[in-house]
Amino acid sequence: MSHTLNVLQSLASSVLQQGRGISTRGHVREPAEPLELYDMEGCPFCRLVREALTDLDLDALIFPCPKDGDRYRPLVERLGGKQQFPYLMDPNTGAALYESADIIEYLYQEYGGRPAPKRWLIRSIRTAASVTASLPRARRGIYSDASAIPEKPLELYSFEASPFARLVRERLTELQIPYLLRQSGRDQLHDWLLPPLRKQLVPDYTPSQRNRVDLMDRAGNIAVPYLIDPNTGKEMFESAAILDYLEQTYAR
Repeated sequence: MSHTLNVLQSLASSVLQQGRGISTRGHVREPAEPLELYDMEGCPFCRLVREALTDLDLDALIFPCPKDGDRYRPLVERLGGKQQFPYLMDPNTGAALYESADIIEYLYQEYGGRPAPKRWLIRSIRTAASVTASLPRARRGIYSDASAIPEKPLELYSFEASPFARLVRERLTELQIPYLLRQSGRDQLHDWLLPPLRKQLVPDYTPSQRNRVDLMDRAGNIAVPYLIDPNTGKEMFESAAILDYLEQTYAR
């Protein structure tokens, strides 16, 4: 399948998310250690948690658990007693939870300083909407492929509904490559402009979201996805380039 078609399908999934997982309202307390989320990119229940993480502006260490995966699925079973996803571990409090609604409620209580939006806690309605958003991508981000194991987790600047970042997260899931997800949700009007247009219309643009500030300082630009591989020293924008890099470096 061509990259352009992949992007269009991913864009359809973003449209079906109806604006969720784009903007961030932030948190009142930042975890000292990153949250640990065991999930599958294509799982509708996992998507609900990732949407909440974007809204709360919380980074998370993602351990991909695709079907037929042999790296982290057995670990989740040892830790929690069953292979069910999403599964959240918070090293800051010792909490460990299954069930997307329970995880979301915990995140807002522990870090959000506000109640979880009711739309995320009405299980049947939210799950149905998330399942619908999964349809355009079919089996992507669900099943495992053979890969080499990186010594250190990769880092990915992303926000949940980005159609370009989704393609990278799907492949990271399929390859069972752990990564630190650095939330880069939009928190001001100028963030909604495409990077080339933003440069023309707002030449003095200054980001305010913490990871966007970091990305501007690091790379001189703000666009997602942005991948950092501490194992090779490689850093790059553009989903097509990142996907090629993952294939050449880790796929087997």
